[in-house]
Amino acid sequence: MTPQRTESAEQPQARKSGPRGGRPRDPAVDEAIIVATRRRLVTNGYSQMALGDIAADAGVTRPTLYRRWSSKLELVIDALDYGFRAQTAATPPFPLEDLAPKEAFTEAIRRVDPCYYNPDAIVLQGGFISEAERVPELLAHVVERAVEPRVSQVEQVLRHLIERGAVRADTDTRTVATMVFGAYFGAFLRGDDATTRGGLADKLTATLWPAITADTGPG
Repeated sequence: MTPQRTESAEQPQARKSGPRGGRPRDPAVDEAIIVATRRRLVTNGYSQMALGDIAADAGVTRPTLYRRWSSKLELVIDALDYGFRAQTAATPPFPLEDLAPKEAFTEAIRRVDPCYYNPDAIVLQGGFISEAERVPELLAHVVERAVEPRVSQVEQVLRHLIERGAVRADTDTRTVATMVFGAYFGAFLRGDDATTRGGLADKLTATLWPAITADTGPG
């Protein structure tokens, strides 16, 4: 069994939904608007970002932007999907069969890091959590496309290791997967920098592996 790749397998590019009328859309303009949107999401957050500022950052007029995206939500969803496609294209397949059980568990934890693909991901996801009551579609989209596939991959790896007899059969795979995902947010909130969080997978494995590994006798 090979854990599923996260997100979509499409190549990273701005979505081309077709022009609403007039001349064909220029992919380079779409790309500039999407990139500007992603920067504004990090610096301003969803509520504070303005389409006029995004148009100015991208070097286009407001009508040019509105011909492509009729609302801020529609634009942000496309900008998120752009990132998901880029992340997937840059992520190698999970080498589950080539790794020893403990190494496979560590690699699964490493890949569940929200910042494994995007150093701004924790900031972005925190912003979407704060917007959950006003714009629930944003957080739901991120959970569906980015969070749940990664956390589920940890569960898949654990189930595979249970089948191989390397992990205890009574291991609560969902709880372990949720714990390791949440550990990255906890480390961020406690002030650990990116370098420190980069070693968190090894530390989590050192703590959790003795509790879930199957008893194989001395050594």
